[in-house]
Amino acid sequence: QCKPPLKVKDLFIDIQDGKILMALLEVLSGQKLMHEYKSSTHRIFRLNNIAKALKFLEDSNVKLVSIDAAEIADGNSSLVLGLIWNIILFFQIKELTGNLNRNSSSSSLSSGPSGPESDTSHPSTPSVERNVSVTVKDQRKAIRALLIWVQRKTRKYGVAVQDFASSWRSGLAFLAIIKAIDTTLVDMKQALEKSARENLEDAFSIAQNKLGIPRLLEPEDIMVESPDEQSIVTYVAQFLEHFPELEGEDFTDPDKELPIESTYVHIKDTPSEKESKILILSESEENMYTVNHERSHPAPPKVHIHDTPE
Repeated sequence: QCKPPLKVKDLFIDIQDGKILMALLEVLSGQKLMHEYKSSTHRIFRLNNIAKALKFLEDSNVKLVSIDAAEIADGNSSLVLGLIWNIILFFQIKELTGNLNRNSSSSSLSSGPSGPESDTSHPSTPSVERNVSVTVKDQRKAIRALLIWVQRKTRKYGVAVQDFASSWRSGLAFLAIIKAIDTTLVDMKQALEKSARENLEDAFSIAQNKLGIPRLLEPEDIMVESPDEQSIVTYVAQFLEHFPELEGEDFTDPDKELPIESTYVHIKDTPSEKESKILILSESEENMYTVNHERSHPAPPKVHIHDTPE
């Protein structure tokens, strides 16, 4: 988005002189930084450029810990990734979910989900974990707010989203968000009959071609045992960024559990490769839910849907 545009071919190499970093922060913040950039092959000038960018982050209340100019100038991969993730978190996710809080009648999101499995905000490696620039509490608060927003947008289409990892493997969650934006773009009944790969490809293609949301992911990124949570968070946040009118639409009480009508339902027979995608029929309407069960056993003939976590 710079004028003229800048292209990044190798993040770890291209970031080492500070130009890409300063340009990125200029675009994100709307403030001028590039006028302080000094082009030079000498290390001292490269370090100075990076130091100015890091100083700008600190002045923007992004508290940097254990990230210094020398590490970035040397292309330290874990620290570069930690820095970029925190820029994404601060300038995109935290800002967007802050709007959610302001638009809600109750913004008591300070208590994030408990337990090690529910903390989606921790970087995945120890070398990055010690370089968190936004507090863990802030990360939990921002990501939890985004998760609640997703849940409120997808629940009307019968898609249960519990996290930013395995809940997205079937592709139904991505499609449900798209349908919440434009109901004409997605047919959830047809999606239920498709494979996860087909649904993911459909979702990413529709989002890019119809909604103008850049394709940051490929099906292969999600069709793994443990999809990268930070990548999914970053991608999903784009939907909120591109369609801010959806922010406070039904965001009334962020800590209130979402009720599901208690009913006994029959499960539609599906082949083994689709057994995690289950069509639920009720008397009043047709709903779709993703039900996890032991794959070594057939799907149960009935599932009781109720409003408790179990």
